Amino acid sequence: MENILRPLIVIGGSVLLTLLIGWATDRLMRKADQRHSETPLWGLLRRARVPYQLVLCTALLRGSYDETELFQEYRVAIGRVLTLVLIGAAAWLAIGIAAAVVETSYSRYARVHRDPARVRRVRTQVTLIMRVVSAVVGVVAVAAMLLTFPAMRAAGASLLASAGILGIVAGVAAQSTLSNMFAGLQIAFGDMVRIGDTVVVDGEWGTVEEITLTFLTVRTWDERRITMPVSYFTSKAFENWSRGGAQMTGTVFLHVDHSAPMEAMRERLRDILRECPAWDGRDYGLVVTDSTPSTMEVRALVTAKDADDLWTLRVTVREQLIRWLTDQHPYALPRVNAADAAVPPGFPVPGRVPGVRRTFQHDHQPTARPERP
Repeated sequence: MENILRPLIVIGGSVLLTLLIGWATDRLMRKADQRHSETPLWGLLRRARVPYQLVLCTALLRGSYDETELFQEYRVAIGRVLTLVLIGAAAWLAIGIAAAVVETSYSRYARVHRDPARVRRVRTQVTLIMRVVSAVVGVVAVAAMLLTFPAMRAAGASLLASAGILGIVAGVAAQSTLSNMFAGLQIAFGDMVRIGDTVVVDGEWGTVEEITLTFLTVRTWDERRITMPVSYFTSKAFENWSRGGAQMTGTVFLHVDHSAPMEAMRERLRDILRECPAWDGRDYGLVVTDSTPSTMEVRALVTAKDADDLWTLRVTVREQLIRWLTDQHPYALPRVNAADAAVPPGFPVPGRVPGVRRTFQHDHQPTARPERP
């Protein structure tokens, strides 16, 4: 009977104590979250309650398993498994706590600073720092797990002795990966591109959606995702429309007839911009930029507070100007002149033989006869 009760008391007591401590801790953090609603720290820490309870339960079982007197022949193996689980759960808990602290710091910074560019820069840095922290904690946890095996501790000296050669081999083999990692750190702290920036890469217009240590994702206007190595942004030129401020100037080109009323078009452009909420009111203009034998090129200049509003403004101006010309001044639209060109006096008419007059017979076939003197 004692052999049955002892394991039940030890294991059941560990699980029950874990649930009790976890419930009490979660209740305290919930009250703290309600009392300090200005900070999301306590609410974010509650997300780590699962690894927290796993650490508690594993630690209690690891310390009291010998009292159960179960499977004594496998006591060492079971203890090692519990140790590995404890290390993994502790690493999971550490990453959760670090994520909560970093996210809280970013939230406070975003509330205090209203500059979108600075907020996006900090967001990019925070994301990459969190990835670095997760990678470091994961590597340390794996190393701690390996050191629990005696064979690994015995091989430590030989591993350290060959660390130089292994480092050179790994550096050559992972040259592109290491360059991408350093490029990711350079982007994070060099403020070259940030999450939320509007960029043009290889002729594709989009918004930076995700930045990691090795790749960067751009979401295009048609909901496609372009994934590129971060080393591209440190070695090649690209357009960053959000750099140095989000305000932008755009142009709309129209081809109209030479008789188009320019002053009326300028007044109509001004009326369109005043009615369009995407216009920021900074500047506008309409000038003739080029001329061809059949049309002339007109450029309308508009301004907006960001790239999205600029796109809306350009398509609105283009559509309403063309509609206005069609309704009010149809003669100003591009035309193909099908009439005969006027011949200067004394210039011979093409296709006509001097001294010969062309007439038509009843069958409408042209004939030629000499003109009377």
